[in-house]
Amino acid sequence: MAVEQAGLGTPDDLSDEEREAVETLLYRLADDELVLGERYTEWQVRAPTLESDLALANIAQDEFGHARLWYDLLQDFGADEADLIYERDPADFRHSTLVELPFEEGDWADAIVRSYLYDVAEDVRLEALAGTSYPRIADRVGKVRSEEEYHQEHAQNWLERLADDEEGRARLQEAIDRLLPYALTLFEGDEIDARIDDLGIRTESLDSMREQWFDIALPFCRSLGLDTPEGIREDPKSFLPEQVGRDGDHTDDWRDLHDEMTHTYRELGRTEAHKIMPDPDETDE
Repeated sequence: MAVEQAGLGTPDDLSDEEREAVETLLYRLADDELVLGERYTEWQVRAPTLESDLALANIAQDEFGHARLWYDLLQDFGADEADLIYERDPADFRHSTLVELPFEEGDWADAIVRSYLYDVAEDVRLEALAGTSYPRIADRVGKVRSEEEYHQEHAQNWLERLADDEEGRARLQEAIDRLLPYALTLFEGDEIDARIDDLGIRTESLDSMREQWFDIALPFCRSLGLDTPEGIREDPKSFLPEQVGRDGDHTDDWRDLHDEMTHTYRELGRTEAHKIMPDPDETDE
């Protein structure tokens, strides 16, 4: 638990060390949401039902909106949307490798397991930001959290539905085995995390949030008849994949996805980006 801190004030009030801590956290938040939303768009018109197709399209739109909220705060420090997304080197992105992995072809269980593991982690993360010492983050947490509750409910309902027969459980188990190690990367960081905690930018450490995530996700998966690896809670580091993403080390799949994501921008020779969502500060007025 972080020591309670006075508010950090406006972007102009931050010291260099405070600014670095805020930016580090914001890049992770924004990049996770952007890349996950980009992956979700691959399921449009391919989900198993019209209802689920529309639901995942709405969830993708939400994730892009959340990314916009966090990127907007990074623009306080002088960057524009082109710098943050389209002109940025793929190695500079700090998202978890969970969100960049391609879906197993045609496997709806992959999308649902990934969504569930991510959405539980996101709820834990947002709860730790609710009492943040940085007011610009606090202003946005409520909106993001209210929409993420729907995402988690959607994933949980589909997990229960798929686990209702032997074939569905088998597909879910394959997805759990494949994705659970990558989900652990959501709770990876670096030496700046101690400063993030000490400054009260979030109220829980990465280790504490991972424990809360284990408390929710593992029992629920087991209640559906799904196995989770023995020892993963006691020694999570030993289950991590080779690339975790937070340090800029990504899978080859991210390079391909980044190329697709920025293709139109590059082909048109643009130097400015069309905003992915309206400016939150303008729409809140």
